Amino acid sequence: MSNQIQNISTHGSSSSSQPPSNQQQHHQQEPQPQPQPLSRYESQKKRDWNTFGQYLNNHSPPVPLSQCNFNHVLEFLRYLDQFGKTKVHLQSCIFFGQPAPPTPCTCPLRQAWGSLDALIGRLRAAYEEHGGSSETNPFGGGVIRSYLREVKECQGKARGIPYKKKKKKRNQIKGPNQGAKVFKQSAS
Repeated sequence: MSNQIQNISTHGSSSSSQPPSNQQQHHQQEPQPQPQPLSRYESQKKRDWNTFGQYLNNHSPPVPLSQCNFNHVLEFLRYLDQFGKTKVHLQSCIFFGQPAPPTPCTCPLRQAWGSLDALIGRLRAAYEEHGGSSETNPFGGGVIRSYLREVKECQGKARGIPYKKKKKKRNQIKGPNQGAKVFKQSAS
């Protein structure tokens, strides 16, 4: 065995004393282009896509992505609730509808509606980037939008915070061209 180690060390030292080939010299002279680091959104989208893929693989039996449908997406969203950090009071809880209860309760923690909404947006984009069509995208269907709407309303009621649709603000500040027109009209 010690002879084998000596042979390996002898071969290693003799090969390092030989001049490198042209291919190695050429390879060493050209710097390798560094891949651009992913943006926060892109890295999160990649992580979410891998997590969803792992969820499908762990399904019993495993579900290929080509057979994934909105039911699998709904199961995935419900599965994620166990990792949530948002307290959602049950209707039977004395703190139901109170935005800041004075003491802790035993109501479950869930994924926040905003987190789920952002997650679905990233997964919908990742699905299409991985070759899926927008027509068959299981993340973009009406059932998923309906589920998210229900979660939003339920969490809003449980916390006593009604979600209201924001009205679009009208632009009341006049632009530079509008001010000039007013000035020209008053001057004439």
